[in-house]
Parts: sequence; structure tokens; C-alpha cells
Amino acid sequence: MIKYAITQLAIILGCVLSLSTSAYAVESRSTVRAEMNKPEIRGSIVFKFYCQLCHGERGDGTSRAARNYENGLLAIKPGTPDYYEKIIREGGEALGKSVYMPPWQEELSAEQISDVIAYLSIVPDTVARGRAVFKTNCILCHGTKGDGNGRASRLYNPPPANLTRSDKNDMYKKMIITMGGEAMGRSRFMPVWGEQLSEQEIEDVVAYLRTILVVSPPQEPRL
Repeated sequence: MIKYAITQLAIILGCVLSLSTSAYAVESRSTVRAEMNKPEIRGSIVFKFYCQLCHGERGDGTSRAARNYENGLLAIKPGTPDYYEKIIREGGEALGKSVYMPPWQEELSAEQISDVIAYLSIVPDTVARGRAVFKTNCILCHGTKGDGNGRASRLYNPPPANLTRSDKNDMYKKMIITMGGEAMGRSRFMPVWGEQLSEQEIEDVVAYLRTILVVSPPQEPRL
């Protein structure tokens, strides 16, 4: 399960790069590759499957494991990249910190550690977290800009929505992301993301979607 999830970006990237160009206004391979290879985007997956259980989705220690530790122990404290690298590699005890923070240097590669450190710089930011969720789950269809021009967009009829011009409110977006398009009387190709994303992740991605709306008059979304 974890091994599959950690390679999620590589699998998606392989799919989007295998799609040939056509008359559709789809994104270029280089655009998709650049977005999905950003360290903080890769780091979001490492964090989710190795760190989130204890530190929580927001890095504040509000997590499933929190009940087993004293209040506030699991919250990620501010630190420099060097500090984060050392405590991730060697564990908390090596730095005179919590003995419950394990050393990860035998399980994570140097690249994974570097990526998760990059993600730690954005994890307190709701919109930044939402952007990471969007980039790791939604760009194949909706595109890196959310304009509906993803690499796979031409495969669907109706095509994916241009989320930059959506006139739907936050509640509607939460519902269709959670339950899928078919349950909302929309496209059956919109997946049921509530089976894969947590409530917090969905809240975060909706917060990010607010930031990509354009000022011009909205068009009817095709989500």
C-alpha cells in the first residue's frame, strides 16, 4: 500500500507523458513534468505516508496517534532545513528531543528526505497544502492551471471543468469532490475522491480552488 502510494507521482507522470499531442489544447509534456517534479509536490506524498500519522495533516500534532502522547508533543516545531534533515535522518533522541521521533535514514532516500523538507516549508499553509493535493491528484484531467486542459482532457465527453471559471460555491465543490460527479448529476468521469482523500485534504483543495478563480464572468462548469 505505502510502496504503491509513494510511486503515485511516477505512475501518473508516466500516464500523462504517454498521451500523444492532438488538436486539443492540452498541456505540454514539459509543463506537466515541471509541475509534478517540484520537490514540495513529491514531498507531500512522502509526508502523507510516513509523517502524517503522528504529526497530522497540518503538521500541528492533531493526528490519529496524538492520543498516545502528551499534548503538543507531535507538533512540528519551526526549524532550519539543516535541523529538519538531521532530526529526520537521526531521530529525535540524537538531538536531545523526543525519543518517539524515529530515525528515517534507513527507510527514506536522500531525495525523499530533501523533498519532505521542502514540503515542511508549506505544510502550515492551507492553500499551499491544497495546491499539493491538486497537483498530485487532479491535474491529469483539470490541468496544472485548473483550466480543464489536462493531458487526459480530450479523452472525456463532456470534458473536465474549467475550474478557473466555476460558479459553484465551496459546499458544492466539497460535495462533488467527496461523492464524485455522477452522484451530483454531473460527469461520471469525475471520481469519488472521498474514498482516497481525507476531509482535511478536500477542505485544503477547495481553499486552493478559490485562489485560481478568474475575475471575468464565469462559465457553466463541466465538472
